[in-house]
Amino acid sequence: MDWTGTILALAALILFFQVLTWRRRDGNKRLPPGPRGIPILGNLLSIGSKPHQDLQQLAHKYGPIMHLRFGMVPVIVVSSPEAAELFLKTHDLVFASRPPHESSKHVSYNQQNLVFSPYGSYWRNMRKMCTLELLSNHKIASFGSMRKQELDLLVRRIREAASAGVAVDLSSEVMSFSTNVACRMIIGKKYNRDDFGEKGFEETIRDGMKIGAAFNLADYIPQTRGLDLQGLTKRMKAIAKDCDNFLEKIIEEHVRSKDENRVKDFVDVMLGFVGSEETHEYRVERDTIKAIILDMLAASMDTSAATIDWTLTELIRHPRVTKKLQKELESVLPTELDMTEDFGLVCPRAEHLQLIPTWRLEAF
Repeated sequence: MDWTGTILALAALILFFQVLTWRRRDGNKRLPPGPRGIPILGNLLSIGSKPHQDLQQLAHKYGPIMHLRFGMVPVIVVSSPEAAELFLKTHDLVFASRPPHESSKHVSYNQQNLVFSPYGSYWRNMRKMCTLELLSNHKIASFGSMRKQELDLLVRRIREAASAGVAVDLSSEVMSFSTNVACRMIIGKKYNRDDFGEKGFEETIRDGMKIGAAFNLADYIPQTRGLDLQGLTKRMKAIAKDCDNFLEKIIEEHVRSKDENRVKDFVDVMLGFVGSEETHEYRVERDTIKAIILDMLAASMDTSAATIDWTLTELIRHPRVTKKLQKELESVLPTELDMTEDFGLVCPRAEHLQLIPTWRLEAF
């Protein structure tokens, strides 16, 4: 007997009743003005390939605080400085947590990392630990010699390639540099490309970020979650498996290490918290360590590499400005310039990035 028609009819009936429930629930709320959506899809069809422009046009019509519905998910769009201050400053704790995200459940160990975990005691304590044990001024300064070693290796590779007349993929070199620095800071040593798998760590992380930022119908119509219509969940699970194997290998190496003279790194510090509880609200487990390590690695690699990449890109695209900058430096600075961090080359703000557009709505 063919049950396909029966199953589809039952699914349609369930979806119909859920739409009715959604409409009744919304009718009892005082929501900001916004366009009427269609059943099931809501206002998804109102957002095209340029979502920032579409939202701007809708905001001109409905005001600085606007209500939309993407599938079954209610969305509030804020488009004025005054309204943004209310959400991000006055009532920031109310809106501090991110909504559930289908892809993040797999790669962040059910949202145990800092990026996707909800705001609360767990997030605050994990953030405090990362700040004290990895991101404090003292810790950053202690890694200075290591950063210099990796930078020397990068410059040497570029110099050798230039001498041989070989083209250099600066984006790849910068990404490798950032990865090596991040690995040595967080897990105590560098890892070869073969240690991670066929793609390598950098490419796998970038694939994960692309999938995480892609529009996933399951995030907006949860009833389609089990169908995985776009295949994104399957791809994210494969990436999560590769990451888990790599992180498990790192943790096992640290657990089995018998070298008492070895300097403890961030992984060792986190292993010391395994099994601990904080007022019975959460318990630090092995997956917790993996989620935080992956968070720190991905964040430090991608942001640093992107900053250097864009800086070099802008200098290459504007040779006149580059030459002007070089002449100004030559006129006011001594011939032998101290290029170490101690000289003061670590700027508090990345001024060179201020004019580069950033896209915040990649999900569409």
